[in-house]
Amino acid sequence: MKEFDLQSLVKSRFGENYELHEKYMNKTFVKVLRTIGFDKCFLKGDGCYLYDGQGNDYLDFISGYGVFGLGRNHPVVGKAIKDAIDMKVSNMVQLNCALLSGLLAEELVKRLGGRLEAVFFCNSGTEANEGAVKFARAFTKRPRVLSQKGGYHGLTYGSLSLTVSKNFQDGFGGMLPGFGCVPYDDLDALEAELKKGDVAAFIVECVQGHGVHIPREDYLPKAQELCRKYGTLFICDEVQTGLGRTGKMFAFNHWNLDPDIVTVAKTLSGGYVPVGAFITTRAIHQAAFSNLERCVVHSTTFGRNALAMVAGLATLSVLDNENMVERSAEAGKKIVERINALREKHDYIKEARGMGLMIAIEFQEPKSILKKAAWKALKMANDALFTQMIVTSLMDNHRIITQVTDHGSDVLKILPPYISGDKEIDRFINALDDVLTNAGNITGPLWKFGKRLMESSKEAKKHQ
Repeated sequence: MKEFDLQSLVKSRFGENYELHEKYMNKTFVKVLRTIGFDKCFLKGDGCYLYDGQGNDYLDFISGYGVFGLGRNHPVVGKAIKDAIDMKVSNMVQLNCALLSGLLAEELVKRLGGRLEAVFFCNSGTEANEGAVKFARAFTKRPRVLSQKGGYHGLTYGSLSLTVSKNFQDGFGGMLPGFGCVPYDDLDALEAELKKGDVAAFIVECVQGHGVHIPREDYLPKAQELCRKYGTLFICDEVQTGLGRTGKMFAFNHWNLDPDIVTVAKTLSGGYVPVGAFITTRAIHQAAFSNLERCVVHSTTFGRNALAMVAGLATLSVLDNENMVERSAEAGKKIVERINALREKHDYIKEARGMGLMIAIEFQEPKSILKKAAWKALKMANDALFTQMIVTSLMDNHRIITQVTDHGSDVLKILPPYISGDKEIDRFINALDDVLTNAGNITGPLWKFGKRLMESSKEAKKHQ
């Protein structure tokens, strides 16, 4: 039998990517990518860039939805994983307490610097949020859990029940009982629910990922205060915002909050090995593992695997040694200021907002009569088509990867790597300026593509 050779396999089959996915995986996703011009075949990634088979570089300003905070294939994390493989470290013994998971737990606790001193490792953000909810219910003995409208916490059933989105929930039957939500940034609505005395936990994204919404200054501190008053645990979902993304180690640091449970994932992986975790107080942790017979009542086979723990340890080291959090804050400030400076030139831009390198650009109806008519035509077909047109043009004409932040929105989102410098910022700002300039010509190629998007959207609606 021929020995497995990864390099030969990739070389011989490269370019079959979309045919394979169409045949064996999600063919609807393939159709979408082809429609919006994102059907590229990437051969490698390095830092802020992806490269196709011809060696063209693509500026990755989505970072795998926030996974690649350190950039792609950071050498320190890569070396640590190679070292672990060379060392033949013991792995997933299960009935054993491994050193590496203990060390990573210790490092996470140090960075939280407060009451939170017990860690559970899992494989993803949605698992971390599911675990946080289970432990909150075990500790409080209460049935209900609240989230905020517009929040996103994952797509497994418990997390999906917290993610109150028609688009994500439709077609999957009723959500789990005991899950509810309150309007965003509304303290009165929150208190009305907490007063009932049956809410185990209130989970928030301090900066909402979909739309990059930032609450008014007093909301989160007062929400935490209300949770304390009514005996409800306060959970901060830091899956995307945590570990430097917003220019602080954790987003809740911007408000000096003291949550009862914090969930993390994405950046913790270093972009190499999936890893998630939630960190909480010893008392909350022990409420689940309440006696010897229940010592593994919450468990996951791969949660403490050695390579994930190594990736996490190396990532935290890089965050510290290379000043990644500070670099995120500085780069994010530059980007927001430069986008907002374009507003005088482009009336499509309503505002740029964000924290650190979690940034949204919100568009608005232009003032020109002709441009306004074209804008309304796109909106009638699908609320997000103008933004998708901009995203696709950034990819086609400038090889920059961005995204529409939410269904039915006029918001483009970027999550640049923390290592983004002036070169990357200049490239993005100049490209955005060029694309919006072209958007001003409603007879130009950009709007011709917009018409194709409208046709695709109308066709899709016929089959719903």
